[in-house]
Amino acid sequence: MRVYEAAISYNLVQLGDDVTINTPEKVVEYLRSAFEIAPLQEAFWVILLDRKNHAIGRVRITLGTATAALAHPREVFRPAILANACAIIAAHNHPSGDPAPSAPDLQVTRALREAAKAVDIALLDHVVVGYPESDPSGKGHFSFRGAGLL
Repeated sequence: MRVYEAAISYNLVQLGDDVTINTPEKVVEYLRSAFEIAPLQEAFWVILLDRKNHAIGRVRITLGTATAALAHPREVFRPAILANACAIIAAHNHPSGDPAPSAPDLQVTRALREAAKAVDIALLDHVVVGYPESDPSGKGHFSFRGAGLL
């Protein structure tokens, strides 16, 4: 039988003032450099927030393929629980640039919404990040909360 030890490690992401992440635009700004690590693959990230919506960390949950990144609520909420986060914002990119949510994106968001209730950690938003030039709306991102789906 194998026994594992869970640990939290911290890497400095930014210096400066505390930024309250409360809009999809701030999510995109906060994660843009993270998505540039593997721009041709979907990556699913979680921003961990304190009770005032200040970021206390960001964690890449999965790095997928050009068209999919699997994310299960268990993996999404594990770092939030370990870091004592009060809320999270989920985000992933669409390498195609079009941030329109797919059917699996909707399914994952519903599953995360239900899991958030069970663990009592607020899911503030799920943001799909693309590029303004590939987005018919010109925004370059899609917010499930902004669309009334959360």
